[in-house]
Amino acid sequence: MNNQPRSLLGIVAARDSAATTGTPALFDLPSSGKPRTPVPPGADLLTITDLTLQLKETLEERWANVWVEGEVSNLSRPGSGHLYFKLKDANSTLSAMMYRGMALRTRFELRDGMEVFARGKLSVFTPRGEYQLQIEEIHPKGIGALELAFQQLKEKLSAKGYFLPARKKPLPRFPRRIALVTSPTGAAVRDMLEVIANRWPLAWVLVCPVRVQGEGSALEISAMVAQLNKLVADKRISLDAMIVGRGGGSLEDLWAFNEEIVADAIFASKVPVISAVGHEIDITISDLVADYRGLTPSQAAAHLTPHRHEVLADLNNRRAQLDAQILGRLRMLRQKLDAIAVSRAFRLPLERVRDQERRLADIRQRLTRAMRVQRDRRADKLAGIAGKLHTLSPLGVLSRGYSLTRDGDNRLIASVARLRPGDAIRTTLADGTIVSRVESIREEEPRNGS
Repeated sequence: MNNQPRSLLGIVAARDSAATTGTPALFDLPSSGKPRTPVPPGADLLTITDLTLQLKETLEERWANVWVEGEVSNLSRPGSGHLYFKLKDANSTLSAMMYRGMALRTRFELRDGMEVFARGKLSVFTPRGEYQLQIEEIHPKGIGALELAFQQLKEKLSAKGYFLPARKKPLPRFPRRIALVTSPTGAAVRDMLEVIANRWPLAWVLVCPVRVQGEGSALEISAMVAQLNKLVADKRISLDAMIVGRGGGSLEDLWAFNEEIVADAIFASKVPVISAVGHEIDITISDLVADYRGLTPSQAAAHLTPHRHEVLADLNNRRAQLDAQILGRLRMLRQKLDAIAVSRAFRLPLERVRDQERRLADIRQRLTRAMRVQRDRRADKLAGIAGKLHTLSPLGVLSRGYSLTRDGDNRLIASVARLRPGDAIRTTLADGTIVSRVESIREEEPRNGS
């Protein structure tokens, strides 16, 4: 002890004195020998974790069920499916979150800037000492949650082209097989069956039972529509149209027909779909997507099926029109036949033949005369040409006293220079040829100086 520094001895003495007299010491010496700040008398020292846990217990017990109003901001959707966002007003911001299950049950889609009423409980995230509102119920401000969800889904599907009139399929004029996708115990199915039986008893009706309200009803409806299409595609059944619907009820009761999964199934259906949900004033998403919207289930069945009495009346009317047209056509043909029977061609059938014969004979005579005239004209022309040729012919020249002389090689002799005394020559006259031999040659002087 005596070897310790004086300063440390002073600290220890002070600590001992404080312990004896009860006065607080300025420093406390831990077992390690290092000085430490003493705890004030009566202080209840807590760790940060202890304090956070106490705050957590107090907050979660005091505000286990609280309603707040605020604007959504900084909305985040991580892969876990939970929602994290802020609720704020003009002066403050509160962290909030929704677990995945609650988020899936929320009918509308949260968006930044949306004003909401939310109920939940305050909870503290111990690692960071932060508190947040764990939401268990949420509603949009100024509009009902279902109305907002309806408008949001309507905008989404409209942008995808689900409501375009060009993609809607025509309904069959005379349906033979009809499917009713509805509750088998409701009044709607009985009304539709009665209407179809009265109007068009030839139709074969398949009732496809599904739940039309409550949890899981939308999944059953969409699955049934898809299954019917698959059976038709596999050629296991034949189906001309289907009616999907139910009777009246509140917006909550009809909500299954406002689910996106039902809209997708109706949009993908190859079989024409009529949506018949509630009353005339009730409009659902399935009404907008379907090929036809029935104001009520009964009206949908009436629109799909023709009335047999109207069809029979139409057939009788068409038959009468057809009979009248046929009789009128027969009368017109009879009149034409009578006119032909009294015509000159039928009364004197050979007269026209004889007329044609006389006409043909006349044409023949005229043709013969024309050919004779042409022949004589061409013969005269040919005789004139022959006379000219005879005049120019060497034979014609010979007949006027001229002759042609050839040598032994039968070449014409045009000059005495080609001959020699003793050469044999032949002289051709008009009526014969003279063969002779040259005895002498006498050349004449050229005339005119040539």
